[in-house]
Amino acid sequence: MAKVVVPVAAGFEELEAVALIDVMRRAGIDVVVAALTDEMLVSGANGMTLQCDCRINAVTADELDMIVLPGGFGGTEALSRDAYTQKLIREMNDKQKHIGAICAAPIALHTAGVLRGEYTCYPSIEEHINNFIHRTDAHVVRHENLMTSRGPGTAICFGLEIVEILVGKESAEALREGLLATYCQ
Repeated sequence: MAKVVVPVAAGFEELEAVALIDVMRRAGIDVVVAALTDEMLVSGANGMTLQCDCRINAVTADELDMIVLPGGFGGTEALSRDAYTQKLIREMNDKQKHIGAICAAPIALHTAGVLRGEYTCYPSIEEHINNFIHRTDAHVVRHENLMTSRGPGTAICFGLEIVEILVGKESAEALREGLLATYCQ
């Protein structure tokens, strides 16, 4: 079974985090929701609180298949400043493991020094990221071991792409139909 960590910090985008966690768990992926601090209840940008499973420093790159960062500017800033999260992103990249970021979260990949080539993000976030090819024509952009997505409205599509990579195309297609997410192509 594939294992993914979703680190969340105060100010994360709830719709993205919850949609990604839900889609991955429906596909049988072991999703660990990790807090940056000892506080296991983390508040999002719109007042929703998410119960975390553990602290981010309780997981290692060796035990993971992927790290997926939800957006939300406040949460992204915290992910960009958190030394362990940044170290984990770099270790995942060094091991050529999958790394995902949606909305503002590609900033955290840029801070870690792993963002390269083509990517997408929430409109205006690209102003914080230089020297790469920003695409606005796709819900999800894959480049080598990196995946990025645009924002709340593309979260299900992003989750389905993750399922396709980690579980397989057949599972992703079955979920796409069951979720009525045929707009995700």
